[in-house]
Amino acid sequence: MAREFDGEILACEPVMGDSTLMTVTLPRGMAGGMVAGQFVQILTRMDGSHDPLLRRPYSVYGVDPDTDTMRLLVRPYGRGSAWLAERQVGQTLDILGPLGNAFQISPRARNLLMVAGGVGAAPLVMLSEQALARGLSVTYLMGGMRAEALLAPALVPAAVEYVVATDDGSRGHRGFVTDLVPDYLSWADQIFACGPEAMFLSLRGVVMRHRVGGKPTVQVSVERGMACGLGACLGCVVETKRGMRTSCVDGPIYDMDEVVW
Repeated sequence: MAREFDGEILACEPVMGDSTLMTVTLPRGMAGGMVAGQFVQILTRMDGSHDPLLRRPYSVYGVDPDTDTMRLLVRPYGRGSAWLAERQVGQTLDILGPLGNAFQISPRARNLLMVAGGVGAAPLVMLSEQALARGLSVTYLMGGMRAEALLAPALVPAAVEYVVATDDGSRGHRGFVTDLVPDYLSWADQIFACGPEAMFLSLRGVVMRHRVGGKPTVQVSVERGMACGLGACLGCVVETKRGMRTSCVDGPIYDMDEVVW
């Protein structure tokens, strides 16, 4: 159940060139109930200030129930995220969470394909860890503009097959991460994706051209500006075949075939 709490920053690790992997404390027992795909909302402003007014959403990269902590992947691309990226060990954050739904692994699935772009890497790392704990096979595809924008292999579970693509060819396949997907479509039982919408559109095109009988299924974690995180402001709606849905409550995870692209 979502709650507001203060989380202390325990560690800040530089990753992916301009990003930070931040370890934050959780209330006792919360980590054990958090699942891959959920997110938290953070107040990214100084005490006594009202600017920026609205919270910022961050997918959960991972949790550790033994230490009651979570990790967040923060890239400074706006005022709120830039403020958060500048926080130091020992400071506290005003956090609301956990929020949203979660990725769903089919009971019959054995082979899972992750497709990540940029900070979309975060929830797929946690999902990979949960899948490995169930004895499943995982291949993790990640794309970035250049080598520095990728997760270091050490940050991906060791049992995962990690394959990368870069726009400039500085590491792995030269081109888009979705170029790699056709090689795995006959192997994968399910595909899970998180990244920019342009990546989703490319992924959808690739999958629709190559899959047979609607398989493999694809779940996507959409990126929306989530102001309240509670479904009240309607600022994060996604158009689906069932109508407009708030991504902070009904999402952020959707079946690709349900979204109106």
